This record gives sequence, C-alpha cells and structure tokens, in this order.
Amino acid sequence: MARAEDQHTTGRPTSRDVARLAGVSHTAVSFVFNGRAEGNLSPATQERIRQAAAQLGYRPDPVARGLRRRRTAVIGLVTDEIASSPFAGRLLRGAMETAWDQEHLVLTVDSGGDPAKEDAAVAELLDRRVDGIIYAAMSLRRVRVPEGLHRTHSVLANCLPEDDSLPAVIPAERAGGRTAARLLLDQGHRRVAHIGGMTDIASVERLRGFRDALRAEGITVPKEWVVRVGGEISGGYQGALRLLEGVAPDRRPTGVFCYNDRVAAGVLHAATRLGIAVPGDLSVVGYDDQEHMAAFLAPPLTSVALPHRAMGEAAARLLLDAIDTGRTPAATTRRLACPVVSRASVGPAPTR
Repeated sequence: MARAEDQHTTGRPTSRDVARLAGVSHTAVSFVFNGRAEGNLSPATQERIRQAAAQLGYRPDPVARGLRRRRTAVIGLVTDEIASSPFAGRLLRGAMETAWDQEHLVLTVDSGGDPAKEDAAVAELLDRRVDGIIYAAMSLRRVRVPEGLHRTHSVLANCLPEDDSLPAVIPAERAGGRTAARLLLDQGHRRVAHIGGMTDIASVERLRGFRDALRAEGITVPKEWVVRVGGEISGGYQGALRLLEGVAPDRRPTGVFCYNDRVAAGVLHAATRLGIAVPGDLSVVGYDDQEHMAAFLAPPLTSVALPHRAMGEAAARLLLDAIDTGRTPAATTRRLACPVVSRASVGPAPTR
C-alpha cells in the first residue's frame, strides 16, 4: 500500500490519492463512494478503500457527484414564521440532521407568512436546482401551496395542503387530546374541564380527543366547563377565574386540560391567587411542552409534547426517499404521536 505522504501536497485529497494509498484502481474508489461496490468489490477491498479515505481525510466532491447524478445534494426548507417560533429549533434540527445523515444540506428561507415571498422563495430554490423542498408552518393549519412546489419533490410539515395535493406530516392532535384526558382519568379525576383554544384545527382536534376519552368512561363535560379563551397566559388566567372563583370545592373541576402551556401558566397563576393547591386540589395538564416555560412553572407542568423534531425528521426522510427513488410520494397525511412529559402538576383526585 502506498504511504499517505505520497498524496498531493496541495489542496484537498482526491479519489486518485485514495486509490494510490489503498493500492487499487481509481474505478474501485469510485465504486465505493458512488454506492456501486456491492458485487464489484470484495468487503476487504471496500474496507481498505474506506480506511485509506479516512487516513487522508478524503470526502467525495458533492458538486461533481451531483453533476453525475443530476442532483445537488441540497434540499430547500421554506417556512412561514417558524424561524421565529419557540418550536422552530426542534423541527429544523430534525430536518437538518436527517438530511446531513444522507449527505444533504438544508437551505432555509423564512417568508414571514407573505404568499408573494413564499412563491419567490420556491422559485429561487428551483433556480438553484435543489433536489426537493419541505414547506413548514408555525401552527397546524390548511395552507395555500406555494407556486412551484409541484415542480419538484415536496413535503409539508405541520400543515395540510388546501388542495390535498401533497404529502404532509402533522401531529396526531386528536390522539394527543385523548392522552391528556387519560392523564387525569388515571388519577381518578371525573370532574374535568378544558380551557383555551378557538376554532383552529389543533383546538378542535385536541378537544375532540379529550371528549373521546371521557365519553369512553361515561363522562360528559358540562358545556360551561369548556372555556374558549385563545392561547395566551391572560386567557388562561381569566378562564380559570371564571371556572373556579367563588365555587365550592365539591362543585368545581378537579382537573383541567389546557389548550397549550401558555394557557396552563395562566391557570396556575389563577389557582395561586385563589389559594387552590396544584396538584393537591387541582391537576393541570398543558400541551406543547414549550421550551423554557413548561419545566420552569410552579409547579413544573405536565404537558403533552408536540413532536416537532420528529416532524422535521419524518418530512426530510419522506422527501429524501422520493429523491432517491425518483417516485413522487402519495399525497397522504402522516400523523405523529404526541408524547407525555410528566412533571409535577398532576396528582390524584381529591377525596371529597
């Protein structure tokens, strides 16, 4: 085997340097790094080539390889306002790390929710010949598909296409609502309420799942115990006062499922003001597992987490599979489980 010192002394090591060090032909090296080694080279030869490449610090030239494959090894990620949302990092990291594992880079463009900018961003990415595009939204909703997405492999993350024309990866919100209910039911709670949300998809699906689980136990939530107050701390505070203030302990809810963690923070604040102990007198379940919030409330909040990282991973994997096979994925919706993050805001139902 040639010595490492025999490689070119200037610039990055080349495949010919690897061939020289491994004592094989240049073609053999090309087979290994273009996925054609099986059936052409013995395992021992493949390993010798990989060891030589590692010794030299050789990496295949992605531009040259992309030209051969008519690919660029870059995928685009167009977002509405996700780059400024508290959950953005998780989704972006999931997509980027999955792409990196498949030797792809991710080029991200934040449109700020402007349809014209979205169309321009997609057009620019297409001009740069990206291999495919992920479109991601800050909150679960139906979206207008930006112009140009149908001209390449495309997948939606955390949103649904208005025309049902593209595959999408979203949270299993209804199942998440059932999970939240089970957290309370399993602790013996039967008087339960729901605070927060409006008429968006997530609000409707979470409440539907919550009612599913209660109905299975023969429990109906009184109409006045479903308090629609949006998704902010102030709404949670006002909604909790409406439900709890001046109500005898045996007539009020012992458990509350909140639309999100911000609403739950308002509920906890109201409970403190009213002298209601959490979780001794009232158990509270949040939703989203919001970073830098849920774990730092008093008490730390038990929450149903949105699978943002998993959505990024799944969307990237679906897109990369389509790029690799050349087949357009079916325009179906994949729903990902929302896991529980247990902390200290849920306890047994009070005995009274």
